[in-house]
Amino acid sequence: MSTSTPHPVPELTEYLRDSPSNWGKWGPDDEVGSLNYLTRDEVLRGIGHVVSGNVVTLQRLIGDPKGDPVWPSRTPAVRTMVSDESTWDSADAPQYPGGAHYADDKLEAFLQGSTQYDALGHAWYDGQLWNGYDARTTIGGLDRASIRPIADRGIVGRGILLDMARFRSKAALEPAETFTHEDLLACAAAQGVTIEKHDILIIRTNFLQRFFDLGDAFYEDFCEPGLTHSTELVRWFHEIELPNLVTDTIANEVTIDPESGIALPLHSALMRNLGVTLTELCDLEALADACAEHGQYTFLYVAAPLKIHGATGAPVNPIAIL
Repeated sequence: MSTSTPHPVPELTEYLRDSPSNWGKWGPDDEVGSLNYLTRDEVLRGIGHVVSGNVVTLQRLIGDPKGDPVWPSRTPAVRTMVSDESTWDSADAPQYPGGAHYADDKLEAFLQGSTQYDALGHAWYDGQLWNGYDARTTIGGLDRASIRPIADRGIVGRGILLDMARFRSKAALEPAETFTHEDLLACAAAQGVTIEKHDILIIRTNFLQRFFDLGDAFYEDFCEPGLTHSTELVRWFHEIELPNLVTDTIANEVTIDPESGIALPLHSALMRNLGVTLTELCDLEALADACAEHGQYTFLYVAAPLKIHGATGAPVNPIAIL
């Protein structure tokens, strides 16, 4: 599918001028946005969908021997051994009473270079972040709408898997392949479930299998599949009060919108304007297999990104309990 457009690419300020907004809905100091919909009642609703007690973790492996897929401008994590048994071969090795040895290592990584949550202040336009915060509060670290308030709160509710790859009878969606909220509703209906208010929406494309199949060629003409922007889609998110969009792709949505030519417009329409939290790079294969085997596509979803001061995002290992 071509992502080129015959007309100039519009500015987000104009393109999203009439897009709905939740700014101020939870007060002038809010930093977690639509996660406010996940009340205690929503936690209990999610618990009510636990049937077998089967636990599935959704984090993609960091330091995978086959490689780590990341956004093209980022580099994969590098784990370095600091000490191991060879450390004690040295004459000046540390000595501990009793003779204990240990191993130690460190990780250098983009905070959004693996399965992770975006902070609401991660992306913006027109000089303002979520809830109207000044974009200059991001300089040197996020003073407002960082990942910390989301991490402090945690995310718990009813998760619903929408397996778009299986729905379209494909092993994986193609580059630049798009779908709408109407496609999501049709997928849910085919699975025998209904998307409800305040659901945590989890979408499987299996697109990143291409990374492991193709290696560096994966990044040629890079354009991921995903949701594509429309006024109707954004209004649907607004009306159904969805708190969290979770996907197995690097950036949650089609990389370049095929109609407008804008890069990642839903980051602005959903996250910046509605306060919808975005979760990216999940490994949904085991969950999809479990859901298909048992015909159960709703479950308790639990996640807590790492607490990092001033950060634009943080790694996470979400859990689905079926």
